[in-house]
Amino acid sequence: MTLRERTVDTTRFSVVARILHWTMAALILAMIGIGAAMVGYLGAYNRLLTWHKTIGLAILLLAVIRIAYRIRRRPPPQIETMRKPERLVATGSEILMYALFLAQPLVGWALVSASGIPIHILAGLRVPAIAQTDPQLYAALRTLHSALAYLLLLALTAHICAVAFHAMVVRDKLLRRMTFPIPRR
Repeated sequence: MTLRERTVDTTRFSVVARILHWTMAALILAMIGIGAAMVGYLGAYNRLLTWHKTIGLAILLLAVIRIAYRIRRRPPPQIETMRKPERLVATGSEILMYALFLAQPLVGWALVSASGIPIHILAGLRVPAIAQTDPQLYAALRTLHSALAYLLLLALTAHICAVAFHAMVVRDKLLRRMTFPIPRR
């Protein structure tokens, strides 16, 4: 392998794309855990809600950065083992997840705004409301927020299962596109 092949690997996503991917993955998994804890454990509800709002805004910010980066920098070509229908499903699910990365935090932000309660995140920062106080709007947005959460969980589960299938059954190095190389000694 030449020096150029080692430094410019066109089969992998860029380092920035990989960092954004894994950072968002960790935040989304944390968000799922916090959401489950908020439903099942009321003891620290306010603290969990503050973390939920803070991580949600971080996910929204990272999603905007990630989409802008994706528009500016094309991903590596899809692997050859994927047939056209599978590529279409992969592309469609990716678009769905990007849409949910934007929609879910925005709907959450709007529903907290509609509750009329001031929005505070970690470090006591206050976030402006993006919707007017309205109990009916709050109820509708809360239902939508829950539905989007289940849709996001379904999309993430399908994504993880597809990657695991490629890694363990097809063994076509699909996962390698998004991982960091391990330096050889």
